[in-house]
Amino acid sequence: MSLEQRITELETRLAFQDDALQQLSDELLAQNRLIDRMQRQLEALAARQADLAGQIGPVEDEAPPPHY
Repeated sequence: MSLEQRITELETRLAFQDDALQQLSDELLAQNRLIDRMQRQLEALAARQADLAGQIGPVEDEAPPPHY
């Protein structure tokens, strides 16, 4: 294999690696955006649950059913 062929082979591999790296970077960005959105939704749900729990009042332990 000549030096020129080896360089061409290395350049080809580098191009594929650059493309793969860009695809991974894009996917990581999309996943980070999804995680951020899910965290905001979770925080909103937690706040909503706290509001609803405040409206109901404290939950007391219920007595066991009569058959116990």
